[in-house]
Amino acid sequence: MRDNKGAAFGAGGIIGALGGLIGLGGAEFRLPLLIGLFQFAALEAVILNKAMSLVVVAFSLPFRAGTISFSQIAANWPIIINLLAGSLIGAWFGAGWATRLRSETLYKVIAILLVAIAIVLVLGHDARAGDPLLTGVTQIIAGVVAGFIIGVVAALLGVAGGELLIPTLVLLFGADIKLAGSLSLAVSLPTMLIGFSRYSRDQSFSVLGRNKGFVLIMAVGSVLGAFIGGYLLGIVPNEFLLPALAAILLISAYKVWQHK
Repeated sequence: MRDNKGAAFGAGGIIGALGGLIGLGGAEFRLPLLIGLFQFAALEAVILNKAMSLVVVAFSLPFRAGTISFSQIAANWPIIINLLAGSLIGAWFGAGWATRLRSETLYKVIAILLVAIAIVLVLGHDARAGDPLLTGVTQIIAGVVAGFIIGVVAALLGVAGGELLIPTLVLLFGADIKLAGSLSLAVSLPTMLIGFSRYSRDQSFSVLGRNKGFVLIMAVGSVLGAFIGGYLLGIVPNEFLLPALAAILLISAYKVWQHK
């Protein structure tokens, strides 16, 4: 199946569209496919997912620049720095833990995190901007702690972490949902680079070299799908979309848990 270019492109496109519909890179949906459909080992799938997530996030920032300019993102640099102070450390430790876990244990960890993201998807995605939950030093400390947890999760799953970052930005800092999406990408990119550099020290990193064509084709499909998904956003209602996507994650979590 890995040699089937159509399957790789199609899977990337569908996952990218799902991600575009809810403002994500789609990595949460890509990971179970890499393990189940394309039969990559857990750590190899995480590394491949991380590589493709980097591509999608890098393209997403300029895609969104027409709505949320780079100057708006730069104006909120204290929030970005606050979260990065925790997420960069979390990404480094998370990637290190993933490389040391037995494959069976990593499958279980991935399954649990997919369930957690499904819950956040339903409960946290429709959060609205308002007054920040905390202020002052307490907010800064909470931002570092939240960033650390998100960095760990992003590294373990090979995802951008947007599904956790966006509710954090809205609830903890009172950011507008559209601005939160772009700030999330600004935090995600360096966080993923740190996790990626940590993974490069493990022998499993060679999976990228062995599957260059697969990575390229699926990444192109993911970017195209995310672009299309953004246009479909106004057509598919959230009250049907979010529970359906959460159900997909729960089914994926069960299959990953059972994976041998």
